[in-house]
Amino acid sequence: MSILQYALICGALCAQQQAPPKQPPAPAEQAPPEEDEAITSPKEYSFNPIQAEKELRIGNYYFKKGSYRAAANRFRESAKWNPGFAEAYLRLGDAQEKLRDRKTAKEAYAKFVELAPDDKRAQALKKKLAETR
Repeated sequence: MSILQYALICGALCAQQQAPPKQPPAPAEQAPPEEDEAITSPKEYSFNPIQAEKELRIGNYYFKKGSYRAAANRFRESAKWNPGFAEAYLRLGDAQEKLRDRKTAKEAYAKFVELAPDDKRAQALKKKLAETR
């Protein structure tokens, strides 16, 4: 085989082998915009009694399940959505008592008594708060 034939065969083989098509560079991964906003700005609460009820129901589920920390967080959220929602404070006090955080429980119970002084449970809580002073 001559050099000329060898060169032609190599040229033909190289021509048959095609380089894979170049793919565009992958875009830099970015977090979705809603996640970025959640990290940089605190959650804003406005009066929303429907959301407050929803948070209370979820908190009650966690409380019955025995997840008192999760329940307390939900009851706290409920109170933020509706600051006048006495039931949220009562349930928050119950959850904090289960977590043995007497100070926070006492504050939550006091807020319940302030919001619903005529409630039959408020009378028992008044006595309980007076005993712990």
